[in-house]
Amino acid sequence: MSKKIVTLTEEIAQPIVDAMDLELVDVEFVKEGKNHFLRVYVDKDGGIDIEDCEKVSEQLSEQIDKQDPIESAYFLEVSSPGVERKLKKREDFERFVGSYVYIKTFEPIDGEKEFFGDIKSFENDEVTLVVKVKTQTKEVTIPYKKVANAHLAVSF
Repeated sequence: MSKKIVTLTEEIAQPIVDAMDLELVDVEFVKEGKNHFLRVYVDKDGGIDIEDCEKVSEQLSEQIDKQDPIESAYFLEVSSPGVERKLKKREDFERFVGSYVYIKTFEPIDGEKEFFGDIKSFENDEVTLVVKVKTQTKEVTIPYKKVANAHLAVSF
């Protein structure tokens, strides 16, 4: 059911964010404690502000209410994806070449399943990371289909 709600919400939200010249980054429908949350993450070059979130929320709420696909009570949240935004689409990896990221894979690559590094490139459906191992750097190539989870990361 959750996946169906996410897919329908994406279909409803996409034209709304397109008309506002925003990017639909992610949608999730989760239960936390007793409550359900429908979270919609949007962005634009230079970042979004509270007014962008309000406009999307108002229009999206109106459209979802018309179709009424969610049986239980829920909270709609529209926000920025944040500093550690998820990388889900191929375009995300292309867009953030040069950025520091965290990637977790479905299966080990070079004996590891978790990587922190800078995206060097995204070509031929593979992301190449430059990772630090103690005092040296090495390149790791990860097939896109083996990426379980990825997001921008903060380097200290």
